[in-house]
Amino acid sequence: MITVETSCYHCGETCENTNILLDDKPFCCEGCKLVFELLNGNGLCTYYQLNGQPGAPQRSQIRPDKFAFLEDEKIRQQLIQFRNDTHTHVTFYIPQIHCSSCLWLLEHLHKLDDGVQRVTVNFARKEAQVIFQQSQTSLRKVAELLTSIGYEPYISLQDLQHKKPAVNRQLIYQLGVAGFCFGNIMLLSFPEYFSGNGGMDTHLFRYLNLLLSLPVFLYSAQAFYRSAWGGLKHGFMNIDVPIVLAIIVTFTRSLIDISTNSGAGYFDAMTGIVFFMLAGRVLQDKTYQGLSFDRDYTSYFPIAVTAIRGKKNVPIALPDIKEGETLLIHNNELVPADGILVKGSALIDYSFVTGEADPVPCLTGDIVYAGGRQLEGNIQLHTIKAVAQSYLTSLWNRQELQQDAHKQPSFIHLLGRHFTWVVLGITVLTAAWWGFHDPSKIWPSVTAILIIACPCALLLSASFTNGHILSILGRHKLYLRNAGAIERLAATDHIVFDKTGTLTDKQKAVTVFNGQPLTRHERLQAAALAAQSTHPLSRMVRDFCGSNHIPVKDFEQVTGMGISGTVMKDTIRLGNAAFTGAAGIAATNGSVVYLSINGQVRGYFSIRNGYRNGIQSLILQLRKKYQLTVLSGDHARDESTLRKLMGTKATLRFLQQPQDKLDHILALQQQGQHVLMVGDGLNDAGALKQSDTGISLTEDSNNFTPASDGILAAANLPLLPYYIQLCKTSKRIILASFIYSLVYNFTGLFFAVQGRLSPLTAAILMPASSISIILLTWSMSALAAKKLHRKALQLTADEDQSFACARS
Repeated sequence: MITVETSCYHCGETCENTNILLDDKPFCCEGCKLVFELLNGNGLCTYYQLNGQPGAPQRSQIRPDKFAFLEDEKIRQQLIQFRNDTHTHVTFYIPQIHCSSCLWLLEHLHKLDDGVQRVTVNFARKEAQVIFQQSQTSLRKVAELLTSIGYEPYISLQDLQHKKPAVNRQLIYQLGVAGFCFGNIMLLSFPEYFSGNGGMDTHLFRYLNLLLSLPVFLYSAQAFYRSAWGGLKHGFMNIDVPIVLAIIVTFTRSLIDISTNSGAGYFDAMTGIVFFMLAGRVLQDKTYQGLSFDRDYTSYFPIAVTAIRGKKNVPIALPDIKEGETLLIHNNELVPADGILVKGSALIDYSFVTGEADPVPCLTGDIVYAGGRQLEGNIQLHTIKAVAQSYLTSLWNRQELQQDAHKQPSFIHLLGRHFTWVVLGITVLTAAWWGFHDPSKIWPSVTAILIIACPCALLLSASFTNGHILSILGRHKLYLRNAGAIERLAATDHIVFDKTGTLTDKQKAVTVFNGQPLTRHERLQAAALAAQSTHPLSRMVRDFCGSNHIPVKDFEQVTGMGISGTVMKDTIRLGNAAFTGAAGIAATNGSVVYLSINGQVRGYFSIRNGYRNGIQSLILQLRKKYQLTVLSGDHARDESTLRKLMGTKATLRFLQQPQDKLDHILALQQQGQHVLMVGDGLNDAGALKQSDTGISLTEDSNNFTPASDGILAAANLPLLPYYIQLCKTSKRIILASFIYSLVYNFTGLFFAVQGRLSPLTAAILMPASSISIILLTWSMSALAAKKLHRKALQLTADEDQSFACARS
């Protein structure tokens, strides 16, 4: 018999209870139904016409006092962007934004609250700027309204502690000035190029070119001056040093030529150098504004928590929490500071902090650490450390993480430094030659060499190649921080993986029942009992046995042991061996939940980690070229499976605390290895930051990710070898284009050493070299990207086939 599933009209989830109807429309829960009633009553049902089932599930109930902290004036002042006597401006991050229906509904929020004046949505950043009248509504009411319709704003401690930096547009302005001046100088130089002897008087054009070159020399080139000076102060000659030398020499030579009426100078070449260099830098410095690479624990923590002071529950901002505070931690809420459990039974999920998948039960008097999530009921903690001193925050305070000494300078700067010494050597030899033969040609030849031999081709090829590679990787869901990350990724020789959430996929966990076969009636009984608990293992048992709505009587939950209840007159127990009376039954690898019915043990549910699609082929590829390590905070239940997958040469370490992972990365680097770390949680944050390249895996690029050099969509992890190969190709493209550009340099040097480099020759060589380099690097990087694109299409096809097989 084929079962037809009914989908919720609001969110699209399967309706387990088909009796929740309104206007003949089915809903999965009362929450979704209430949102529909609200929108329908205010004439906003266009929301459902733009996209089918666009809403978010409303099964989870929000505490009425969740946003009470927004009534605190101190907190409000730090969140609000602008406020006058009538209006307030605030920007909320709303992760649920995903389609055009979301934009439409949020921009019509004023129909649900008269106090809201306007909402402007930034879809890429998933942000909504709300302007409201404080006389008619409040910040708390706006947040609660958004939550009630399924768009709960995510307000973290980071919002309170960090102001978003203003967008730096100076480089764009400098590029615009350089482009304007370069184009006009080229036009005004044509009379000089083609007038010949006895032609028209070009003095006016020369002085106009001088005036136009001043903004470029004094303003547009500032980025290169600062970079060169910064390198020299630290005793390192980066590639900007010879470029600055070329700019200064070209301008000085041109100024002398005009003042002595001996020529028109090389203003077109000088402004061309600056323009093309800035264009490359703007492209290379392009960032993904919707992503954050520098997140820390403050992005993960809430902005406030409930403190018990006297007999009152008071919202308190996290920075204000002191030792000795009594905190009320609600169900499914994060623990913000280390504390002693003084009331309630705690079941703490530390998976995002330690990597351990199993929740940890805590009894009264036990220490509960910051970063864990309370899974069952409310508890009270007596804080023993402030937020900034907790175990979790100490991960960011280690001395090793305060410096980037392990980040080596770019090979571009090293190559540019050697090239500069070669150019200076040629310059000295040329000056010595003319000193003996014709001293009058020393100045023209020396300045001509510095002009024509500027390593701008090397910087251009690097800038445009890296900029294009960053764009290509971004299209394939790997978002790197900057061009430096490309080089470090290409140099990788050791890859370290986290296990839980990185190699494994929670949605692919495999549940198997071992024991006497269960009847359909018994499976429904077990599912009904498991549905009463929020424990992750209980949810997996429920999903395995099937959802139902059978009532459960006498339900009891013993923290850390199991659950029991009466289902259809039978006593059902789910839990560990001691709780169910199964102490003598051996279990296989994986998390285990035993089942007993009326005191008789029927067997156990074995729940093993499910690995991501394509992981096996990924590891087989990587094993051939790289050393591999797995650092897991979980137990060694999957060691045998991982050993078969990773090979005998791989290093496997389990029960790894965050500092253990960091120490292991440091040890590998001390052995001279270039480490790539791939992880997904706060327990990986220190290791990700310390690694030569840290890549944070995420199911959604707008979700929380620890500090890293790159953010990778989890589904694209099997493409990792091709990402690395593309980064290696980038270096080869830069070197090939640099060698190609030397042809121009040798051509120009032939004239330069003889002191016969004319402005016309320089004007032809400079743009021709720059444009040809841009076209060459662009075409070569596009060609290299085709292989990655083919593999991405193949990966998508494999996923579609796997999904189709699963459904069938």
